[in-house]
Amino acid sequence: MLNSMTGFASAKGQADGYTWTWDLRSVNSKGLDLRMRVPDWIEGLEPLLRTGLAKAAARGAVTLSLRVYKTEENSALALNKTALDTVLKALADIETDAMDRGISLSPSNAAEILALRGVMDTASAESNTDGLRAALVAGLPALIAAFNEMRASEGQALENVLSGQITEIETLTNAAQAVAEQRKAEVATNLKNNLAKVLENVDAMDESRLAQELAVLAVKSDVTEELDRLMAHVAAATELVAKGSPVGRKLDFLMQEFNREANTLCSKAQNVDLTRVGLDLKAVIDQMREQVQNVE
Repeated sequence: MLNSMTGFASAKGQADGYTWTWDLRSVNSKGLDLRMRVPDWIEGLEPLLRTGLAKAAARGAVTLSLRVYKTEENSALALNKTALDTVLKALADIETDAMDRGISLSPSNAAEILALRGVMDTASAESNTDGLRAALVAGLPALIAAFNEMRASEGQALENVLSGQITEIETLTNAAQAVAEQRKAEVATNLKNNLAKVLENVDAMDESRLAQELAVLAVKSDVTEELDRLMAHVAAATELVAKGSPVGRKLDFLMQEFNREANTLCSKAQNVDLTRVGLDLKAVIDQMREQVQNVE
């Protein structure tokens, strides 16, 4: 089954006088990019979370956010002297600047200063956070399971779309083969006419050179190899989609090959109907390429 690189999950938990909220989300990326936003005062937590996440996804920009709070009955407020010094210095600078400009400011009071964000902190650092760390790590698998469930659900939708597009490419390639077969007589006639024009304007021509020119013209009008490769790519794409993630990189490379063959087919078409089929192929391939960007 295919997985989408886009996913989201959230969860809550509590233990040891703490409550916490998880937020796990991912978006498209060429490789695996893990980003962690977790409390640094819980010793040894980030490496454990990073290891667990690395096993959950093979590709995508994955961001894990964790917020931990002390429960109200166990919380204690403490003065953050560093933040207070910063605030007081800023107030002094503002008052000095105002005085220089002849502006009168109302005096600040302690209650207003204490209400400023960061001046009063909830004590969160504990001397021993082993129990909290263990509880958090134990809750990670359930979060990852919900995250992967959403990615798998979106991946199933992607698989249905891609399978339909592969079938459409196969149908168009078969149509191109039928048109190419019908146009053989037209190509032969054009080749003879072009050769006749050359011979009319040339008194004498080296036979080996003439053979080379004929071979070049024949190659330029023959689309057999392009159609064969397109069918081979259809088989490869079908196999990759059936195999399931992680196959996003291989599918992305395969789309480049699809596009190359469709472009060559159009350039060698020399036929309105074949050109039309080639343009339809390019349109479907481009649509499929956009979908492949989401596959893990």
